[in-house]
Amino acid sequence: MEILKTLIWVLNVVSAVAIIVLVLMQHGKGADAGAAFGGGSSGSLFGATGSANFMSRFTAVSAVVFFSTCLGLAYLSSGGKRELGVMEGQVNSAAPQVPGGASGEKAPASTIPE
Repeated sequence: MEILKTLIWVLNVVSAVAIIVLVLMQHGKGADAGAAFGGGSSGSLFGATGSANFMSRFTAVSAVVFFSTCLGLAYLSSGGKRELGVMEGQVNSAAPQVPGGASGEKAPASTIPE
């Protein structure tokens, strides 16, 4: 099981680095100064929509891999702790109960100033 977690961690880190590199390498759609003031060639809000190139598709695939490995690691990490919940386990022994005045000692005076 630890080998599987290690492989998922490696895949998670590689996909995160790939997302960072690919996003930084891509050219923004609104990077031109004229596009900010209505000089774009299309009337849409974010510029002309064309077919996705290799880098944008690979970024999307890397994002899917990254989120999948994050969910997988969360599932694998919480697998063995199901019986440790407060409501799921059965109480094996009760805590000892000592009445307040049974030991013969007086109750301590209050330390709160009046």
